[in-house]
Amino acid sequence: MTLSDFIESDLDGLIDDWIEYARTISAEDVRLDDAQLRNSARELLTGIAADMRESQTTEQQRQKSHGQRLDRDSAFNRIARGHADDRQSHGFDINGVVAEYRALRASVLRRWQEACQLDATAVQEMIRFNEAVDQMIAESVREFSSITERIRDLFTGVLAHDLRSPVGAILNSTRAILADQNLSPTSLRAGTNLQRSAIRVKLLVDDLFVFTSTRLGNALPVQFDDCDVERICHDAADEVCTTHPDAHIRVKARGRLTATCDAERMLQLIVNLVANGVQHGSGRVGVEAVGDNEWITIAVSNGGQPIPARALPTLFDPLTRAQPSPESRKASPGMGLGLYICRCIAHAHNGTIEVESSESGTVFTVKIPRVAT
Repeated sequence: MTLSDFIESDLDGLIDDWIEYARTISAEDVRLDDAQLRNSARELLTGIAADMRESQTTEQQRQKSHGQRLDRDSAFNRIARGHADDRQSHGFDINGVVAEYRALRASVLRRWQEACQLDATAVQEMIRFNEAVDQMIAESVREFSSITERIRDLFTGVLAHDLRSPVGAILNSTRAILADQNLSPTSLRAGTNLQRSAIRVKLLVDDLFVFTSTRLGNALPVQFDDCDVERICHDAADEVCTTHPDAHIRVKARGRLTATCDAERMLQLIVNLVANGVQHGSGRVGVEAVGDNEWITIAVSNGGQPIPARALPTLFDPLTRAQPSPESRKASPGMGLGLYICRCIAHAHNGTIEVESSESGTVFTVKIPRVAT
C-alpha cells in the first residue's frame, strides 16, 4: 500500500493522534473543540495525500527542496495558510504550529510502518511525504509570521499616532511656559530641559509613525508646495541645536534653492541626517545645499570614525545601525529608523540618497528634483 493510500485509509486513527497531541500544546485558556481539530487535521492529511499523487518532475522536486512555492494559490498552499490563520486566531504561537506538523509527520510514518510491509518504493514514498509536509510547514510559517508582523505593525502605528497629541500638548505648554519673562533661573533650566526632551520624543514618534505606515504598505504621504530649501536647512540646524546645544553646525547654500517639495518631510530628513552626524560623528557638522535648474543636492557631512564597509549595504534598512567604533563613547538614543525614514522621504520626492564614508569623513547626499514629478 502506498503511503498516500494509507493516509486516506487510516485517516480517523491519524486524526485521533493529532487531536490528542494538539490538546497538549494549545493554550490553557484557549481550547479548540473536537470538530475544529478534526476538520483541520482532515484538510492537512488529505491535502498531503493529494499532493503525493501528483506527478512531479526533477526540476519541481529541486524547487521544492529550495523552498520555492510552485503555485502560491494552489489548493495545497491555501490549506497551509488556512491552518496558520486558524491557529493564530486561537492563541497558538509559531512553535506550536511547527510542533503540530512534527507530530503529524511522526504519527503518519509510525503508523504506516506498523501497518504495512514496506518495499523498495517506500523510500521514495517517504521522500514525497516529507517534501509535502515541509512545503506545508514553510507556507504555514510564512503566513503565521506575516499575520503576526502585521498585527505588531498595526499596534505600533496606532501607538505612534496616539502619542502625537500628548507630545504636541507638552511642547505647546513648554513654549508657553518659556515665554514667561518672570521665570527663575531654576525654572528656566527645567523648562528648557523639558522642551529638549519633548522635541526628542516627537522626533522618535514621527519616525515610528512613518516606519509603521510604510511597513503596512502605505505610500509615504507628501504634500508638495513651493519651498525654500535654504530656509529648511537653517531650521533643521536650529532644531538639532535645541536638543544638542553643544553641536557645531554650519549651513552653506548656493544656487537656485526654491523647490516644489514637502517642507515638513524635508525638514524631517535633514534633521535626521544632521542629528545622525552630531550623535555618531565628531567635530563640526556641515550642511551644504546646491541648486541648479533641475536638481537640488543637499550634502550633510561630519568627521569621526568611518562607517564600517560591512554596514554600508544595509545602512538605510529599518532597525539597523552601524556599530559604534571602540573609540566612540556616544550612546545611540534612536531606534535605528532615522536613515530608513530619510530614504523613504527621498524616494517620495522621486529623489535619491547615498552615503560615502572614509577616514576623511562621512557624507550623506540627497538629490531631489526642483519641480515635483
